[in-house]
Amino acid sequence: MPSDQARPPDLPRAPNPTEVVSAAIASLDGTIAIARALVETGRRIDLAGLDHEATALVAAIMALEPEDARHLRPALEALRDHVEGLAAKLHAA
Repeated sequence: MPSDQARPPDLPRAPNPTEVVSAAIASLDGTIAIARALVETGRRIDLAGLDHEATALVAAIMALEPEDARHLRPALEALRDHVEGLAAKLHAA
């Protein structure tokens, strides 16, 4: 490419697999938060799709390098706690 032509803008960096899985954890956590809020207001919810999301998330985590997966542990523990909180609300409803 001749030096007198403008250089194309840098393309955004593709996210690494750990970032993608971290975003999936955050997304599922958001879904759980919405479900819990609905239950707390007396609404009935259908959790059928959560099994699929959780299964895909586990598969993605298992595909990561062990060291990368370890960095996700706090987010996964928080997600577990939120799922347990939702389960408690569902049992109480």
